[in-house]
Amino acid sequence: MIIVCETKASEAQIAAIQQKIREAGLAVHRSDGVEHTVLGVVGDRSRLDMQAFALMPGVRDVVPVSTPYKLASREFHPEDTAVQVGEAAAVGGPEVAVIAGPCAVESEQQIEATAEFVARCGARILRGGAFKPRSSPYSYQGLGVEGLALLRRAADRHGLALVTEVMTIEQIGPVAESADLIQVGARNMQNYPLLTALGRCGKPVLLKRGMSATIQEWLMSAEYILAAGNARVILCERGIRTFETATRNTLDLSAVPVVKHLSHLPVIVDPSHGVGNRRFVAPMARAAVAAGADGIMVEVHPDPDRALSDGPQSLTFEEFSALVNRCRIIATTIGRRLDKGK
Repeated sequence: MIIVCETKASEAQIAAIQQKIREAGLAVHRSDGVEHTVLGVVGDRSRLDMQAFALMPGVRDVVPVSTPYKLASREFHPEDTAVQVGEAAAVGGPEVAVIAGPCAVESEQQIEATAEFVARCGARILRGGAFKPRSSPYSYQGLGVEGLALLRRAADRHGLALVTEVMTIEQIGPVAESADLIQVGARNMQNYPLLTALGRCGKPVLLKRGMSATIQEWLMSAEYILAAGNARVILCERGIRTFETATRNTLDLSAVPVVKHLSHLPVIVDPSHGVGNRRFVAPMARAAVAAGADGIMVEVHPDPDRALSDGPQSLTFEEFSALVNRCRIIATTIGRRLDKGK
């Protein structure tokens, strides 16, 4: 449930309410909005007398939260959440964040050239896989720890934050040392031990939607991270598996406004994995910005035809530049902005 405090509730009154919740053995999460402070109660609410709380000084209303995802719910946190990623970027504010880079880091030359170019175009966050989950055990699996070092150096040289994927609990430590944002891939969206561990890691988390996950299942996975103590979660729509085979996945752009209605968490879109064909990436990126996405994540490679991973969906430098310029126009039209680059 949530407890909405009076506009003029004193700090002493709010503290007394929080203390009463904790005495019942439940957790309380405070959210200070523009007009009201909202206290979210997490746990078995049957242990609380809602009427007793309604009569406490400083309480305006006591409202049961109907959704199973409490901390991710907009009922609990009415204001939009913005997540700071390193010093270079924020996701969820007025600016549409651009995350760009290769599917996988292959060499210093490749990642350096890509980082320099995407930063010049207006990207704020460099993406690239050091550990790659592949459907085939014979496909390129990434450079591992060496790849993390290459990514970090390239990001630092060009003033970018860095996001890269983690696949196991054991990888969290080395990835957290290098990355500003830790990505959970679609295959791990319901790896609950991993999500709980990431809730304690101290770094923001980018949570991709599972290939066959409903929006509620996606938000419940975010709840695992939030409940473990990490409030900095970014959601990523990357396409779901349907009967359609013309594209790699079916990019569910309706998820953007739906999630924004249900949750306060920022949501970005990955059109590269959504369609799997570079020909369709730019139109879907533009549509994502128009739909209200807080950012786009695009795969870019100096020579996509020779990429070791996901070449068919990776953009050339020229294609990426054109995409960003057009998305910038759309962002301005809907009252947002997109960085002009260097």
